[in-house]
Amino acid sequence: MSLTHSPPTLTISQNFWRYAIPSIAAMMVTGLYQIVDGIFVGHYVGYQGLAAINMAWPITYLLSGLGLMIGIGGGTLISIARGENNPQHAQHALNHAVLLIAAVSVMALMLFVHFGETLLTIQGANHTIKALALQYVQSFGWAAFVTIFAGAIPMLIRNDDSPKIATGLLIAGALTNIVLDYLFIGIFKWQLQGAAVATIIAQAVTVIGGIIYFYSSRSPLTIHLTTKNIQFNYCWKILSLGSSVLIMYLYASFVVALHNYQFMKYGTELTVGAFAIVGYMMTLYYLVAEGIAEGMQPPVSYYYGAKQSQNINKTIQLAIKVTIIAGIAWFALLYSFPRTLIGFFNSGNAALTTEAVGGIQLHLFAMFLDGLIVLATVYFMAVDKAGKALVISVSNMLVQLPFLYFLPQWLGVNGVWLSMPLSTILLSLFVLPMVWHDLQQRNKVTPSMPPATI
Repeated sequence: MSLTHSPPTLTISQNFWRYAIPSIAAMMVTGLYQIVDGIFVGHYVGYQGLAAINMAWPITYLLSGLGLMIGIGGGTLISIARGENNPQHAQHALNHAVLLIAAVSVMALMLFVHFGETLLTIQGANHTIKALALQYVQSFGWAAFVTIFAGAIPMLIRNDDSPKIATGLLIAGALTNIVLDYLFIGIFKWQLQGAAVATIIAQAVTVIGGIIYFYSSRSPLTIHLTTKNIQFNYCWKILSLGSSVLIMYLYASFVVALHNYQFMKYGTELTVGAFAIVGYMMTLYYLVAEGIAEGMQPPVSYYYGAKQSQNINKTIQLAIKVTIIAGIAWFALLYSFPRTLIGFFNSGNAALTTEAVGGIQLHLFAMFLDGLIVLATVYFMAVDKAGKALVISVSNMLVQLPFLYFLPQWLGVNGVWLSMPLSTILLSLFVLPMVWHDLQQRNKVTPSMPPATI
């Protein structure tokens, strides 16, 4: 069984874009689930619906993080096995990834059922917001297996050297979500429960398609949900490799939850609704940056397994350039046409628009640095340095705390908006030199390498 079924010789740039373009597209399509929900909720439920979904989001987002942790951890092992031309190890990685999906889903279900309402209360949700948000949270809790599997399976397919199929499955799910959002929210008036059910059914479409792929002739690997020959150290390896990604999702959930609490304390429900809109704007860039990072991961992991260090350096340098350009370009567009873009989520509330415009200007000016931090995290994970990746992810979360605590006391609502960009600037002063030092060390160890042969 051969694990390499791509062209025998490609340039560094071709290898990068071969994975990056489908990965960016896949992340953007994945983001459509959240963004389309926001568009329909904003127009049919209003700013209270936006505030509610923004308080539910930090909770439900954890399911996607768990799926991506398993998918990218198992996928990294699959890519390394491909670089080593070791099909047995690749199959072993897939088997353990599927087993982990099942086990983690059971734990997630118990968490959502018992603590969902408590997690909303902690964020400061009042009675109306809590009732709306709970519709969303409970629906995802009962469908935890589907959401986690939907997060993992595209990563496993992509690392099985089929990035276009992974993207196609995500597109099919996203299109399903758009149609069902209109049906359930716009026609049936199911509010946030309709948004949740639409997303879950759409994710099921992606999962079913992925299972079919692994049982088809397109893949040299096959899904086996079995406890036979289970090795707990292999499970731990998958979790440790993907743990930095989960921490990134925990970071995002934690920071959004803290912002929700502070906005309710220093502002109003309207402020939280505006924060939801600004969050959607940042999500569009964050997904691009994450797509670049995850598109970089398979070739970098392959080069690492094949001991082609110069190719690793050239790939990460290209990814950095693309991430910076994308971030600066998106902020320029947001700064130039904020009201037009906000209008996608607002049915005419002038106060909501004014609040969101100010939020964009204060909250998003340093977001390209956040993209570089995402890139650094995935880079260290791709070269089997999970410890460094984990340190960056944890630091990204902890550095927010003093800013979110002190700035609102001094500046009020504006201090809440400024907390994230200022903390991101501080963290980047430490993270970017870490990446540069690692690349320089790699050059010293291996001064010359053969051409790319992914």
